[in-house]
Amino acid sequence: MSKSLTKSKDRQPLAVASTATVQLPLPLLASLEDTRSAFFGLCVSAGKQVLEAMMEADRTALCGPAGMHDSSRVRGRSGSTTSRVVLGGREIALRRLRVRSLEKELALPSFAAAAQRDPLDAHTLSAIAAGVSTRSYARSLDALAPGEREASTSRSAVSRRFVALTQAKLGEWFSAPLGELDLCAVMIDGIYFHDHCVLLALGIGSDGQKHALGLHEGTTENATMAKTLLAELVERGLPTQRPLLFVIDGAKALRKAVRDTFGGAALVQRCQVHKLRNVLEHLPERLRPSVAKAMHQAWASSDAKLALRQLERLASSLDKQHPSAAASLREGLEETLTLQSIGLSGALYRTLRSTNAIENLNGLVAKYARNVRRWRGGSMLLRWVGAALSEAKRSFRRIRGHEDLPKLVAALSHYGVQNSQRTHAKVA
Repeated sequence: MSKSLTKSKDRQPLAVASTATVQLPLPLLASLEDTRSAFFGLCVSAGKQVLEAMMEADRTALCGPAGMHDSSRVRGRSGSTTSRVVLGGREIALRRLRVRSLEKELALPSFAAAAQRDPLDAHTLSAIAAGVSTRSYARSLDALAPGEREASTSRSAVSRRFVALTQAKLGEWFSAPLGELDLCAVMIDGIYFHDHCVLLALGIGSDGQKHALGLHEGTTENATMAKTLLAELVERGLPTQRPLLFVIDGAKALRKAVRDTFGGAALVQRCQVHKLRNVLEHLPERLRPSVAKAMHQAWASSDAKLALRQLERLASSLDKQHPSAAASLREGLEETLTLQSIGLSGALYRTLRSTNAIENLNGLVAKYARNVRRWRGGSMLLRWVGAALSEAKRSFRRIRGHEDLPKLVAALSHYGVQNSQRTHAKVA
């Protein structure tokens, strides 16, 4: 049996379980009828009251208790004015208490903290990252109670805020020093937006963590563009003396830029996925399964020399009927076997034998910018891509096979010694 509590004149029972009832004031019960805005409206109202109490406490600390005359007092209460504070992704109006000294108005610490725009900025970036367009931003926020005034939610206001935020942070995001990251591998790939190309660099540390290193915008993925990006990374501390593994697709321009910038210190792994795709495009449908199987079998071998012989035999078998496929297979063939030649295997080999990691990052960038219908120049594109990369970094995890990275580091060190010996031999 449920036990009913005695009803008062201004209270109405509200059932919360089959065995008990509680009482709520009628004004609160009425506000709950609007389930969409009731709770948030109550929070806004309570928050404004708490902030006003905090401002009054600050004012008392500065001016002394109200109503008590003090002839030596140099600060005094100066009424109030309407100001704005940040709440729930917008600015709302409230009554701000004022204090003046003999020379100027003094700031109240509690109001200064509440009026900071950092939460508004963070909410704007998070909303856009979640796919909210500037046009829909206001509709994505919790509804305010009737009578509350809000600002900074219109399409133009959100757009201006996003532009200012990304413009200010772009340099910050991609000017940080790289020398302390202890990188062992770098992946480079391009992503196209209509007539613009953005070249991205993703670093992998010796601990397996991924790092968005930098980006450069141009019209095509050419050698000049790639060399400019690499030069910027070197200027920020990317090492050129100790060996690094570069994982790239089959672009000759990118390979040339890596060679020109890092010389013998660059150990290059060509993406096997791109190589397979390029070869199969030159073959008829009936031959593609068998050729793909043969290439996969070779790349699955732990013996790089055996794999090279298998792939060369495959190229020879294609020479007569499909010379373009054979030439595509032979081009840069040994660099598809780099990881096997230094003894890598298992999950780490599967992670680094292709550019999938950075292509996944490209997919996140494209998803972030999916609401953009028109790109107004390269600077806008860089801001959006920079913001996307900054957001993506939040979800970065260590690469698969990171436990075997000490093997890669040791192999790179050994390669560096051999390269140094070859250089000294040539000089001698």
